[in-house]
Amino acid sequence: MSSAEILTRAEYVFVAKLAEEAERFEDVISQIKILAYAYDARLTVEERNLLSVAYKNVTNSLRNSWRVIDSLETLESSRPKPRRLLLIRHEKVKIERKLAGICRDIVKILDDRLLPFARLGEETVFYAKMQGDYYRYIVQFAPKEERDHYAKLSLSAYKSAYKHAIGELEPTHPTRLGLALNFAVYYHDVLNSPDRACHLAKHAFDEGVQCLDQRDNSQRGQDFRDSLMILQLLRDDLILWASEMKNETGANMLSVE
Repeated sequence: MSSAEILTRAEYVFVAKLAEEAERFEDVISQIKILAYAYDARLTVEERNLLSVAYKNVTNSLRNSWRVIDSLETLESSRPKPRRLLLIRHEKVKIERKLAGICRDIVKILDDRLLPFARLGEETVFYAKMQGDYYRYIVQFAPKEERDHYAKLSLSAYKSAYKHAIGELEPTHPTRLGLALNFAVYYHDVLNSPDRACHLAKHAFDEGVQCLDQRDNSQRGQDFRDSLMILQLLRDDLILWASEMKNETGANMLSVE
């Protein structure tokens, strides 16, 4: 088969699924991007999930690499070998640039094709949440002079997603709960506001638990299990952030004394 031959939509999806099985996630991305631009911008749930999982795997791999290099940089900075430290920082910058490029790539697809044609409801929330997530990642690795710009873009995307989620999705919906979790992380990590992070996370947690308690046991399928998992993550973050605020308050009181 010629590399220039145009495949059918089903064949592009088949190749994307093959690439996913082989853990060639950049190939998955390239196949689904063709669908988004050359075919219909309204992806099916399967196509959307292939794209989402592929970008998540690619960025997670780079973020893990960055954390390793960052730890080595911290360790090396205490040693009298400036040349090695320079080499470590050079490698770190390469990872940051690649990661930022991949994040900009997905937010461009979301801006150009996916969000403008998304159906109201879960699809819009899903894509706007993705936009907020990847802008948040850029904030972590962008040059200092660009961080405020991307932080505002991330906040705008999260606010838009949350507005749609509250109006269109049940409090127990995994996409709404996942959005609340990541939006709370944004407040904690980007805006350095654990109080707002706790407020948002607690509100989502309390509403979700209340609705789950009222749900018929016969309706407890995969969505129910996904919701339980995210509620546990919300609970874990709430405990951690509340502890941070308590320790900070105690430290401030000691400093005043």
